[in-house]
Formats: sequence, structure tokens, C-alpha cells
Amino acid sequence: MEKELILASSSRYRRELLDRLGVQYTCESPNIDESALEGETPAETALRLSEMKARAIWVKHPGAVVIGSDQVADLKGEKLGKPHTRENAIKQLMRMQGNEVVFTTALCVINSEGKAEVVESKTTIRMRELTEEAVAAYVDREKPFDCAGAAKIEKLGIALMASVTSDDPTSLIGLPLMKLTTLLTHAGVTVIPGLKA
Repeated sequence: MEKELILASSSRYRRELLDRLGVQYTCESPNIDESALEGETPAETALRLSEMKARAIWVKHPGAVVIGSDQVADLKGEKLGKPHTRENAIKQLMRMQGNEVVFTTALCVINSEGKAEVVESKTTIRMRELTEEAVAAYVDREKPFDCAGAAKIEKLGIALMASVTSDDPTSLIGLPLMKLTTLLTHAGVTVIPGLKA
């Protein structure tokens, strides 16, 4: 019998990515405090929050397999989260222009026995030199208010980028599917029959 699988997220981007694997799952928002802790690096924040999200749902559904994920952008040590407003999105992108930004996407899968496996996937973006006019036009067209760093690679945001280096092409969108396939296989969830982790 296939294990119950729950995505601990309300993100449509993560749902769209998980749909690619063709597994049966449900979604539930973890509703946790996503504030960074003092002294935490951006990567540490993402790793901690991914597990907190998964654990918050697993305690409500013990015996299920739960996926949690979180993403934080790091601009020279400064954490960039979701901008939420037009003004903040423009400010973020203007600070990022011409710079290298490292996005850490953390992934946690808790198996049916309650054991967590947590990994990270890093994506390094080199942003183009940008004018405020270009940034404002992009923000008004895409409204990237719910994306860390306000740069949506799957749409027009890719035009703002000069280069992208990643260990997983789906990582920057919010759910590293190659690493997720490995963790789901470890947890006993069948992605493709006969597939080895």
C-alpha cells in the first residue's frame, strides 16, 4: 500500500513542481514563524525552517511521509526573503543588480516513522547590471512578491540574470526534484517503480 504523502506548503510553485513527479499527495500549510534566528546564516535558516515545516505537519499526521522546503537568498551575507510589496521588490532587485546571489533551497522529508532527512541545494545567480526602469517594468509585469529575492527564473526574471549555476534546475523555483526523488525513495514512496535512490 502506498504511503500517505503530504507537502507542507501552500506554495503553488512547489505544488506545480511536485506534480511533475506524478505522485499522489495532499497539501497542508504549516503556519510556522519563519523569522530567522539571530546569528543564523541564510543556509542555516533555510535548513531549520524546512524541517520545522515538515515536523509541524507530521505531528498532525503521524505515519505519513511529509515534505518541507524553504528557500533563502544570500546577498553578501544579507538574507533576502519574500519582498511582499512592489517597493520592497524593486529595492531588493536594485541591491542584487550586478552581484552574485546564492539561493539555498532546503528540503526535509520525514518518513512514516518520524525520522527526518534534510538536505540543501544551492543555486548561484549572477545578476545583470540593471536600471531602475528595467527593474520596475519587470516587477510590474511579474509581481514577484512571493519569491525570495523577487527574481522568478521560470518567467521574465531570467532576463535579469547573466548566469545561473545549480546542482538541480528545479531548485531555484522552490523544490529540488532530483534530491526530493532520492529522499522520497529513502522514505518508501514510489516515484518510478524499480527506481533506485
